[in-house]
Amino acid sequence: MTRTPPRDVRTEVDEAAERIRKYLEASPNASDTFEAIAHWWLEGVRPEIVRQALARLVAQGVLAAKTLIDGTVIYGSATFQERREAHR
Repeated sequence: MTRTPPRDVRTEVDEAAERIRKYLEASPNASDTFEAIAHWWLEGVRPEIVRQALARLVAQGVLAAKTLIDGTVIYGSATFQERREAHR
């Protein structure tokens, strides 16, 4: 019986980050909570992988994380968030 070696977490994070990038390319004004991204954008990806991918994309300046008054964090395209802030 041949076993598939376990996937490298870094590879999983890379793939999740790429899926988020592609989602934002298709829907540049999209923004959502961690829970919604994990459920709708990255269905089937482990939550810890989603968190790492989001953190990486925020650190790279691809995503912006906006904390609402109730503590909810909304993730969206950094350029979209910047445009939104400019109009307030």
